[in-house]
Amino acid sequence: QNDEDTFKILIATDIHLGYLEKDAIRGNDTFVTFDEIMKQAVQNEVDFVLLGGDLFHDNKPSRKTMHCCMEVMRKYCMGDRPIIFEILSDQAVNFSHSKFPWVNYLDSNLNISIPVFSVHGNHDDPTGADGLCAIDLLSCAGLINHFGRSRSVEKLEISPVLLQKGNTRIALYGIGSIPDERLYRMFINNQVTMLRPREDEDGWFNLFVIHQNRSKHGATNYIPEQFLDDFLDLVVWGHEHECKIAPVRNEQQLFYVTQPGSSVITSLSPGEAVKKHIGLLRVKGKKMNLQKIPLQTIRQFFIQDVTLSEHPDLFSPEQPNVMLKVMDFCQEKVEEMLEEAERQRLGNSLTPEKPLIRLRVDYSGGFEVFNTMRFSQKFVDRVANPKDILHFIRHREAKDNIKEEGMDFEAILSHPTSEVLQLRVEDLVKEYFQKAEKNVQLSLLTEQGMGKAVQEFVDKEEKDAIEELIKYQLEKTQRYLRERRVEATEEKIDEEIRQFRDSKRNTAEEDEEVQEAIIRAKAHRDRSDSVRDDDLNLSDEPADIAVESDEASTSAPTIRGRGRGSRGTSRRGREDSDSDENVAFLKCSKPKQKLTSLSASKRGSQSQSQSFKGVCFDDEDEFDPFKGSRPQRR
Repeated sequence: QNDEDTFKILIATDIHLGYLEKDAIRGNDTFVTFDEIMKQAVQNEVDFVLLGGDLFHDNKPSRKTMHCCMEVMRKYCMGDRPIIFEILSDQAVNFSHSKFPWVNYLDSNLNISIPVFSVHGNHDDPTGADGLCAIDLLSCAGLINHFGRSRSVEKLEISPVLLQKGNTRIALYGIGSIPDERLYRMFINNQVTMLRPREDEDGWFNLFVIHQNRSKHGATNYIPEQFLDDFLDLVVWGHEHECKIAPVRNEQQLFYVTQPGSSVITSLSPGEAVKKHIGLLRVKGKKMNLQKIPLQTIRQFFIQDVTLSEHPDLFSPEQPNVMLKVMDFCQEKVEEMLEEAERQRLGNSLTPEKPLIRLRVDYSGGFEVFNTMRFSQKFVDRVANPKDILHFIRHREAKDNIKEEGMDFEAILSHPTSEVLQLRVEDLVKEYFQKAEKNVQLSLLTEQGMGKAVQEFVDKEEKDAIEELIKYQLEKTQRYLRERRVEATEEKIDEEIRQFRDSKRNTAEEDEEVQEAIIRAKAHRDRSDSVRDDDLNLSDEPADIAVESDEASTSAPTIRGRGRGSRGTSRRGREDSDSDENVAFLKCSKPKQKLTSLSASKRGSQSQSQSFKGVCFDDEDEFDPFKGSRPQRR
C-alpha cells in the first residue's frame, strides 16, 4: 500500500483555531482537535497535509491562538523523516507573494518532515495595505506553504503546484477565498483560467481546493460546480461546515467533490450535528481512494425540534398553568438528549464531558415563551452551552385578503441564472416605478428616461447622468409651463406637468432628452478632469512615486541543496530558458473545453458505461489498492 508511487494526503478544512477561546468550557476545543488532526498525519505517515481554508477563526488571531498553532505544527511537522516527492513547477510562481518563494521542506535552514499546503479562507483572508493574513506569518516562519492567492480583482490565472512521487504526478490547484459575487462574475465573464501542463496533459491527477459557498445563498452568492473545469479529478470544497466527506460525482463535469466540513462546531444548527471527519486521500496514477477518519475529540452536539401544537393531548394554550407543563416537557426532551450523549461517550476518554444541547421549540398556535435563563440553570453543570439551550421559533401566520403592493426583488432574482444576467438596470428601474406607490412616482421624468440614465451611471460610470437629466428636464418643463401660461394653482400645474410627461412616453423626444443629458454629463466630467490636471501641473518639481513590486525581495539561489541525500529534489525559482526541465503550461479556458467536449461527444457516449475514476470510499475496511479505472473523457 505504501509503495513509491502512492501519494498519501491528509485533508482537513475549517479548523477555526481560536473559536470561543475565552469560554471557560469550550475555550480549548479547537486546539485539542488541531493536535489530533496533526497527530493523525504523523501516525498515517502522510506525504503532506492539505488544508482548505479558515485555519483561524479570527482575521487577527490572539497571541494564545497563534502560539498554540505554531506549537502543534512544530511538534508534528518538523523532524528527520525523509520527504520523497518533488516539486516540478516554478515555485517562484506558485508562492510569488512570499518573501521566500519556495516550498518549506527545501529550505536549508528548516527541517520539515510533513509539509502543510493551505489556501486562505474568508475568516483568515489577507487584509490591510500590505495584504497580509495570519497564514502568511506561518509561511514566513516556514511552517506552512500558502498557495492559491491572487492579487488581481479583474482576472484569475491559477497556476498549479506540480508534484511527483515515483510515476504519480499531481497538479494541485487552489483558490483562496474571494467574495462569492465577484468570483461568480469572473467565471461568467471567462476571467478565470486554469493553466495545465503542456507536457502529457492527461497524465496528471488534477486536485483542486476551493473555499466558497457551495450551497446557494442567492442568485450569485455561491459558486456552481458547473463553473469548474471538467478536466479536474477531485475538488476539495472548504467553507461549508457540514461534513459530506464521501466523494460525490458531478455527472455533468465528471469530477468528484469532497466536502470535509469543519472540525469544530461554530453554530448550533443541524448541519453541525453530523459526525466530524477528516480524510486520508491516496492517489496512484489517475486512481484515488478516500478514507474517512472520525475525529474523537469533537464535543458532542445534539439538536432536536419540537412543535407544541402537535401535542394537544399534553397541553393547549387555554389550559391553566400551561407554561409549567411546557417547561416540564422541554426539560424531559433535554434529559433525553443528555442520556443519549452519556451512552455515546462511554468508552471514549477523548470526548469532552459536557455536550452541546439545542432544543428548538415552535410555539406557534397561541403558546407563550418562558424565561430561558431560569430554565437553563437546571443544566448549568451538565452542558457546555447553558445560556442557549432553548431556541423559540414561531411561524408567521398567513394574512388573508391582504396583498402587499411593491416590487418583489426576490421574484426577479429567482429567475434562472442566464435570465438574471440578461436583466438590465433600465428594466429594473422601470418595473420598480410601475409597481411603486403613488407618492413615490416620477413627476417630471418618464420611467424609461430615468432607467436609461441609471443604466449609463452603472455601466459607464457617468456619475452626473441622472443629475443632468433632472436639470435638463426641469428646464424644459419650466419653459413649457411659461409658454402655456398655466393658471398658478397647484392642481393645474400638476395636471399640465403630467400631460407634458405622458406626451413624451416612448417617443424619439424621450431618447433625445437622455442623450442630451449624457452629453452634458460628459462635458461636466471633462471640465472637472481638466481642472484637476491643471492642479496637478502647478508644481515644477518631479514627484517621488513609490512603486511596490510584486517580486519577492529574497531571490532563491540557483542551486538549492537539502544537505541530506534522503530529501526529494525540486526545481525552484526561475531557471534558464535553455533548461529542458522546465514544465511549460497551456492555458485552459472554458470556451475551448466546451468545443473540445462537443467534438469528442461520440467518444464520450461510449465511455459512460465504463467504471468511474477509480474512486473507492472506505470507513474502516482494509485499503484495497485503487479499484476501477477512469472513464474516457467526453
